[in-house]
Amino acid sequence: MEGDPVALYGDGRRLDVNSEVFKAHAKRLVDSHDQLLQSALETGSYSKLYSFKHILNGFAVHTTPSQAEKLKEAPRVKLVEKDRGAKLMTTYTPQFLGLPLGVWTQEGGDDHNAGEGIVIGFVDTGINPTHPSFAYDPLNPFTSNISHFSGACKTGPQFPASSCNGKIVSAKFFSAGAQAVAALNSTVDFLSPFDAVGHGSHVASIAAGNAGVPVVVNGFYYGRASGMAPRARIAVYKAVYPTVGTLTDVVSAIDQAVLDGVDILTLSVGPDEPPEDTATFLSMFDIAMLFARRAGIFVVQAAGNQGPAPSSVVSYSPWAVGVASSSTDRTYPGSVLLGNGTKIEGVGLSGPTFGYGLLLHKLVLAKDVLKASGSFPRTPPYIEECQYPEALDPNVVQGSVVICTFSEGFYNGTSTITAIINTAKVILQYYEQETCKEEKGFATRFAAKAAIGEGRVASFMGQAPVVSRLSSRGPDFINSSRTPCDVLKPDILAPGHQIWAAWSPISALEPTLTGYNFALLSGTSMATPHVAGIAALIKQYNPSWTPSMITSAISTTATKYDGDGEFIMAEGSDIGSSYPSTPFDFGAGFVSPSHAMDPGLVLSSGYEDYISFLCSLPEINPATTRNATGELCNNTLDHPANLNLPSVTLSALKGSQIVRRTFTNVGSKPETYLCSALSPNGTIVDLCPTWFRIAPQGSQELHIQVKVTQAMDGFTFGEIVLTGSLNHIVRIPLSVFPVSTSNT
Repeated sequence: MEGDPVALYGDGRRLDVNSEVFKAHAKRLVDSHDQLLQSALETGSYSKLYSFKHILNGFAVHTTPSQAEKLKEAPRVKLVEKDRGAKLMTTYTPQFLGLPLGVWTQEGGDDHNAGEGIVIGFVDTGINPTHPSFAYDPLNPFTSNISHFSGACKTGPQFPASSCNGKIVSAKFFSAGAQAVAALNSTVDFLSPFDAVGHGSHVASIAAGNAGVPVVVNGFYYGRASGMAPRARIAVYKAVYPTVGTLTDVVSAIDQAVLDGVDILTLSVGPDEPPEDTATFLSMFDIAMLFARRAGIFVVQAAGNQGPAPSSVVSYSPWAVGVASSSTDRTYPGSVLLGNGTKIEGVGLSGPTFGYGLLLHKLVLAKDVLKASGSFPRTPPYIEECQYPEALDPNVVQGSVVICTFSEGFYNGTSTITAIINTAKVILQYYEQETCKEEKGFATRFAAKAAIGEGRVASFMGQAPVVSRLSSRGPDFINSSRTPCDVLKPDILAPGHQIWAAWSPISALEPTLTGYNFALLSGTSMATPHVAGIAALIKQYNPSWTPSMITSAISTTATKYDGDGEFIMAEGSDIGSSYPSTPFDFGAGFVSPSHAMDPGLVLSSGYEDYISFLCSLPEINPATTRNATGELCNNTLDHPANLNLPSVTLSALKGSQIVRRTFTNVGSKPETYLCSALSPNGTIVDLCPTWFRIAPQGSQELHIQVKVTQAMDGFTFGEIVLTGSLNHIVRIPLSVFPVSTSNT
C-alpha cells in the first residue's frame, strides 16, 4: 500500500516503539487497511489476518481468488501476492570449525563470553524452554546490556512466563495464516511459542545453545553440545506448526523481530517454491528481509534442500545470506556379524545387541515376520522398511535381528547404492540358506544368526567437508521461469549433515524421535544457524560492522579446500557420485570463523545500493520496484553486477564488461595488496590496479574487465585473489556465462 512503514527512520534506525507518535501512526495504518478492505471487498468475503505496520505497510487477508482480483484494482493497492507454503529446511561442529582455539579465544579466552550482548532471532517452530541448552545459570549471569532489544514473552500451553528466563529473552507466536488455511490440532499445534516439532529448538541450540551440554540419548552419552555463540540471547518467533506453515505467518514474525530489535535473524524456514507472478527479489518474503537488512539486521536463510538439481535454491536476494549444507568428518561406523563368521561394516547410531555384538541372535527378514491378520496396508513402509513396528509379529521379532530392506542412507548420503546392494546380497544370501520356507514362500523355521556391533561411537576421519546431495544449488534466478541473474547463490557453505542438537520430546512430525531431548538431523536448516552464530561472534568482536561487512568477511575468507587440502567435492545426483564443487554448490566456500574475524578488507553495500540494484534489473521496471519498496529509482546502477557484493556473477556476458568493486581496510595498519585473477574458461580477466596500498579505514576501487574469448554453453568459474603484505587473503568468486565474443 501507499504510505510509509512506521518502525524505521529514513536511515534504517529503529523508532521508539513505546512513543505516542509510534502508536498513533501504527493505529492510522491499521485503520487505513480496514477502510480499504471494507471499500474494496464484499462484506463477509474476507478475513484480515495481519496488518503489517512496522517494516511493511500492508496486510494479509484470507479471501477468494475473485475477491483477490478485485483487491488488485483497488485504489492505493500497489502489490497483491498469493500466499505460499512455508517449509522447514531440515555437537561436534564448533571443534570442526576451529572455534574453541580460534574465535572463542579472541572473545575472551573461552566459550564463557562468546556471543555476549547479541540477540539472535529465530523464525521457526518455536522452542522447548525446559531444555538444558536454553537454561539460565544464575551462577554465571549475563554481563552485557541488551537495551537495544525490546521483546516480550507470550505465554500459552506448555509455555509459562518463566520460560523467558534471561537466556530466552523474548518469545512470540504467529498463527493467523495457519488457522486460516487449516484446522489446527490442539494436541500438537500449540498456540504458544512452545516447540512441538523439535526443529526450532534444534536450530536455536546450534546457533546459541549453552556450552558443554551433555548429549544423552537412550542412556548413551554421545559427548557435549555447544552452540556457535553460547552466550548469545535467544528471541523466539514461532510461525510454523506441525499441521501447516504459511509465509503470511513467517512475514508477520519477521516484521515483529525487526521491531523488537534482534541483531541476527535466522530463517531455517522459507518458501517451498518461487513466487508465481512476482520477481524472486520482490516477493513479500524477500522484501521483508530487505527491510530487516535496512534496520541493521544480519539476515541468514537456508538455501534449500532440493539439490543437487541446478537452480534449486530458495534463497534469492543479495541482502540475505543463503547457506548451503556440508558434511563434517564425523561418522558413526557400525557392523553386523553373521552366523557364518562374515562381518559387514556399515553406518551405526544403534547400540549393540545383547552380548555386545558377540552373542548371536535369530536373524529374520521383515516381510517374513508380518502379523498374519494385521489390518495395516501392504505397502513397503509396512512390509519391508520397518517403519511401522506394529506390522511385525512380536512373538517372532522379540530378541531377533530384523532385516529391513529400506535404507535412509539413500537420501541422507551416508550410504552408497553399491555398498547397500553388496551388503544386502551377502546378508540375504546367508539368510535364505538358513531359512526354511513352505511352497507358498512363508517362512517356517529361522536358523540364521546375527549380532549387531556397537555403532554409537564416533569416528573422525574421511574426506570433509563435502557438499551434501540435498543442498540446493545455483545459479540464482529472477522469476518462475528460472532466468539466471547476476547474483551468486548460495553464498556460503557450513556444516549441515548429521548435526546433534536440542529437540522437543513431543516430536510431532518425527514419531521415531518421540521422547528424545536431542536429535541428529541433516539439512540446510542445520547449516544456517552455524552461520548465524558465527555472525554473532563477528558482531560482538566488531560491533560497528554493518551486516554487509559481516557478510563480506565470512565470504572472502572462506576456503575452497577440505581438511586434507584437496578441492571440496559435491555429492552428485547418482548415489555415490561426486564432482569438484563450483560456486553454485558452495558459494564462496566453506566458512572459516577465525579468519572471518580479521578479513583485512571488506566490501560494503547498504539499503540504497539494493534499491539501485533492483532498479538496474532489465526484467523489473521502476514502477514495480516502487510498488514493492516505496522507493524511487533515482540512482540506478549501470549494471546489476556492479552491486558491491563479495562475488562477481555475469549471467549473460557478450563481448566484454567492466565490473567495479570497492574495498575498505578494516585492519589497524596500512597494507599493500597484490591483485590476481584466475579467468573462467572462455574469458580473460584484467584487473586495474594490479596492486594498491590502503590505509586503515581507507577505500580502494578495483576495476574488473571480463572479456569473452570463446562462447560457452554454460557458466564457467574463476576467482579474484587479493594477497596482502600482512598475510590477509581476500577471495572473490567469479561466475560467468560467456554467451558471445561480440557485444551485440
